[in-house]
Amino acid sequence: MSKVTGFLAALVLLIGMSPVWAETPGQITVTGEGSVFAVPDMATVTMGASAEAETAKSAMEQTSATTAAILEQLTASGVAARDIQTSDLTLMPVWSNRGSPDTRPTIDGYQASNRVTVRVRDLAALGTILDAVLSDGANQLGGLQFTVADPAPLLDEARIKAVADAQAKAQLYATAAGVELGALLSLSEAGSQMPRPEMFGMARMADAGVPMAQGETELRASVTLVYQIKMR
Repeated sequence: MSKVTGFLAALVLLIGMSPVWAETPGQITVTGEGSVFAVPDMATVTMGASAEAETAKSAMEQTSATTAAILEQLTASGVAARDIQTSDLTLMPVWSNRGSPDTRPTIDGYQASNRVTVRVRDLAALGTILDAVLSDGANQLGGLQFTVADPAPLLDEARIKAVADAQAKAQLYATAAGVELGALLSLSEAGSQMPRPEMFGMARMADAGVPMAQGETELRASVTLVYQIKMR
């Protein structure tokens, strides 16, 4: 066998042993959104008391007295103990001359504050309850959130709508691109969203009865689907 013939034979053998790489199929990734609207049946509101005094003890006593009056009023209004929670009890000095480079800061007094978070399940009584606690000395109102007591079924409905939205988008893109959808490779939830608390100031709460309109609340879900593209 000549050298040329031997080289060609070896080349053919090498080619025959080389792997055949299949084309890697493409993918389509889509995100779907789903939302559900419902009439709220519960409200969560944050309120509190704050006081300043010359001594730390006096500031704390005033805040504690106001907080106790708020809790008593909430109980008298029919709010269950499990729906009332105190938090963020703070006490800090009140400084003077703090911004002056030539004068040493001094403590003029102390400020104490306490926060109460309450769930109101009787929405018809919400305005009256807020008016009552304001009359009892509450001087801090943080946020109001209208929601539903059992959001799980509504969130599930939003998730179903989100998947259907993603499926429709995937089919639309595949048709527009002239390809066919293959197997679903992955499904992941991008997140779900509950209503956000509405922030409002004391001026909005000044009227007697504190009129409220809860309207509808929206619950949202988002999913991401990844499909394989069929090879033709």
